[in-house]
Amino acid sequence: MGSSMEEKVVAVIMVGGPTKGTRFRPLSLNIPKPLFPIAGQPMVHHPISACKRIPNLAQIYLVGFYEEREFALYVSAISNELKVPVRYLREDKPHGSAGGLYHFRNLIMEDSPSHIFLLNCDVCCSFPLPEMLDAHRVYGGIGTLLVIKVSPESASQFGELVADPVTNELLHYTEKPETFVSDRINCGVYVFTPDIFTAIGDVSSQRKDTATLRRVSSFEALQPATRIPGDFVRLDQDILTPLAGKKQLYTYETMDFWEQIKSPGMSLRCSGLYLSQFRLTSPHVLASGDGATSALVIGDVYIHPSAKVHPTAKIGPNVSISANARVGPGVRLISCIILDDVEIMENAVVTNAIVGWKSSIGRWSRVQACFSVLLTCLSLKESDSFCLRTLKCFCLVFFTIMNLKLLLC
Repeated sequence: MGSSMEEKVVAVIMVGGPTKGTRFRPLSLNIPKPLFPIAGQPMVHHPISACKRIPNLAQIYLVGFYEEREFALYVSAISNELKVPVRYLREDKPHGSAGGLYHFRNLIMEDSPSHIFLLNCDVCCSFPLPEMLDAHRVYGGIGTLLVIKVSPESASQFGELVADPVTNELLHYTEKPETFVSDRINCGVYVFTPDIFTAIGDVSSQRKDTATLRRVSSFEALQPATRIPGDFVRLDQDILTPLAGKKQLYTYETMDFWEQIKSPGMSLRCSGLYLSQFRLTSPHVLASGDGATSALVIGDVYIHPSAKVHPTAKIGPNVSISANARVGPGVRLISCIILDDVEIMENAVVTNAIVGWKSSIGRWSRVQACFSVLLTCLSLKESDSFCLRTLKCFCLVFFTIMNLKLLLC
């Protein structure tokens, strides 16, 4: 179903803050997690680029509690690149996933949008946003959730839901249940009408009213303040769960890929997923080479224009090489992320690893992020020079935050 040209749409991307995403350390100690490069672009770039495909998009808001200066340069650059206004809104304190949206409701509604997309920054998927919007217009209600089918064993790690197989109405929602409910989970991507602000406001008001009543009790007044603040509203427990089964929320199921980027290991997997998607959506971004005049490129590979890769190197699949990296003769790279200003010397091998900023990998070294490699190295004699190179480079990957350099000759 087509959209009316008069209707405007805005998108809100939740980027969190420095106290969140601790599982992503040490990679997030020197750079905000949303700006960590995945498939050659900052993590937040992928949902922003997906929002560009939304018809009648008026504005993109990034909401979080990082310092504004940490996002200023990126916001300016991406706004110019996409020709869509992107603005960073800093929360004075955490308000919850729904509370953060509500806190900035006046700014979000400046353009009088008919629909509001809400996305989590650390979600990796194909973001079928125009399709979600079309489906939502058919469903009605105040919101539509992107959902996906997963294995029953992994479902309990996420918000599980039950939807009507015919109407797609959300019938039941529970966040990380202790017992199995469903193999359909919440993907953290939503489209709402402005009525969502009424629903959030009702929760906030009820919570404040309850707090006022409790203060009447002298016993309550003597207890420590353990209540959830009235302006802290969680989208899943406080909005989705109570509205399920009331013909207010609906689901749109994706058959494509979906992952959460919670750890460094997941960033490597998601980099590969995005690189493979580029093959269909942005093939010009991917590198190519036949091994004659340029490095041999196998599969999906991104190489920054400023990176220097020797023609005898062999790169791919699933490799991302960042700015000013230098890849020497005979180097082999497989399933890895090479960050800015890295030097990889001749005949080194990097597999399944993230090599940190300004690090150096010595000649004939091998970096392989695998416990079996580390344990094997520890069991060998210290006189084994190749073993020491492997162990040192292995440590390099996980201690990049110290700007450790290993110049192995």
